[in-house]
Formats: sequence, structure tokens, C-alpha cells
Amino acid sequence: MTTFGYFLSCEEHGPQELVRQAKAAERAGFEALWISDHFHPWLDEQGQSPFVWSVIGALAEATSLPITTAVTCPLIRVHPAIIAQAAATTAALTGGRFRLGVGTGEALNEHVIESRWPPAAERLDMLEEAVDLMRKLFTGELVSHHGRHYDVDTARLYTLPDEPPPIYMSGFGDKSIELAGRIADGYISTGPSAESIEKFHKAGGAGKPSMGGLKACYAADETTARRTVHRLWPTQGIKGEAAQILPLPRHFEQLAETVTEEQAVGGTPCGPDPEVHVRALRAYVDAGFDEVYVSQIGAEQDAFFDFYQRQVLPAVA
Repeated sequence: MTTFGYFLSCEEHGPQELVRQAKAAERAGFEALWISDHFHPWLDEQGQSPFVWSVIGALAEATSLPITTAVTCPLIRVHPAIIAQAAATTAALTGGRFRLGVGTGEALNEHVIESRWPPAAERLDMLEEAVDLMRKLFTGELVSHHGRHYDVDTARLYTLPDEPPPIYMSGFGDKSIELAGRIADGYISTGPSAESIEKFHKAGGAGKPSMGGLKACYAADETTARRTVHRLWPTQGIKGEAAQILPLPRHFEQLAETVTEEQAVGGTPCGPDPEVHVRALRAYVDAGFDEVYVSQIGAEQDAFFDFYQRQVLPAVA
């Protein structure tokens, strides 16, 4: 059975609203939560970017749902030893309901600490070392580490869950998917690609779970929904490596001026037709994802939850 979860957007919503949405998602029948981890939003229009670990602490008490970061970058902005402590504490607080999703990040968030933005191959190497270091710390033993990218001197985590939190990895290109298959406990993607899951399995991920995420926009009419997507997430239509290398929201705003509504919307399910949303979710199910997470774009959150509870989730269950 596929698990259907809700994707909380820290780029669009403040902490109190995110907690409120999480409770509404649970009431609506969603079975798990994703939450994004950003320092900046993609655009000033999105308007928010709360510290994810504070929000997760509140979510742990507000709901009984599993929580996954989608995704945290444990490379530059926050040292992997500190991410290990945050993840271990969160897993203990939630009684094992936490999964740490990791990836190689974006300059948008990481440059605030270090202006040099490493190339993709170096970031993958950094991520492999970071994951290994975090797992050593999850043992509760005293750890000293002197690696290619990180140094840790006699560090020990004292607050630990009964079991270490699973580490899932986001991957899109062949090299990142191969690394995910080798080192991660599960796979994360934002596209319904059966080919990517197959590559993950062949690289060592056979038998490991996979999570997929998408955005949607419910509104009373499709035209309104499409306009909302174009206003808040034109970045969906930006191709290539720009999403990884641009440092500021204003740079994304400048590039987004060239993105048409059609390009911004792409395959995003929009409007009040439940079958449109059902087809989008089924594409992930058919691709082989074990868990599928959907995020409502814009302010119509309560209407979205009601719509999915009554007309969408029953059709895909």
C-alpha cells in the first residue's frame, strides 16, 4: 500500500501556520509529513523561511505523523555533527517517527556561511563523508574524525533515540542516484520517474523505500490555480543548474521573468477536478514510489484539505 503524505512548505508559510497545516493534514487522512529546509525562500513573493528544527519540535507534539526533512543539506551552512545532534534529538522526541532526508543543497541557502559554492561532484563527496560521520555519531560513542571535508574532535551524542534515524537521500542525476543507492536508507525524488527508482535499486537500493513529492494547486477554477502557481512557483519552469548555483531570491525573480505560465505549471495538477489530482498522484504510484507527498500552493489550504479528504485520497487509497 502506498503512503500518502503532506509536504509542508517552509518557503510559503510561517511556523504557526505550518503546525496548523500539519494538524489539518492528519485530520484529512494524510499519513505522513515532509517539510522543506531552507534559509531563504526561492522568491520574496513566497515570503517565509522559518528554522526547520524549531518547527519540527512543534510538529512532534502537534501530530502523531512521521516527519521527514525534504531535504536537509548537512554540508556547509550547518556542520554534519550538528545535524546529527538535531536528527537524534528529533528522533528521540518523536519516538522514532523521524527520517532525515539529505541532499547536496543549493547556493541559495548555503552561501550565507561560505561564498564558495563547490561543484556538484565535490558536494556529493562531501555528502558521502557527512552521512558516514552522522552515522558514527548516532552510535553514541566518542567520535574523532579527520576527513577530506570535516573534522570532529572527541564528540559524543548523549541524547539518542532507541534506533538511529534512517537517512534518505535526494537524487536526480545518475551520480547522485548511484550514491543514494550505496549509502542511503531510502530514496527521495520530486519527479515520477520509474527509471530513477530502477537506477537506485541497481546501485544498492534494492528493498529500500522510495519517496516522491509534488506540488498541486486546488482552487475553485483552474485559471485561478494556474495563476497562483505562476505567481508563487515560476521557479518550477527554470531549467538546468540555475536552481543549484544562484545565491539570492532576487536572482530567481529575474530569471523567472522569462518563465511563462505554461512552463511554470508544467505537470502540476491545478483546479477543482479531482481526476486531475488523482492522475498526478497515480503517476508516482505507477512509477514505484512507496510514499507520495503533495504540497498545496497558495493560501487555499483548508479548501485543499477538504477536497483531498473527500475526493482525492479515497480515489487513490
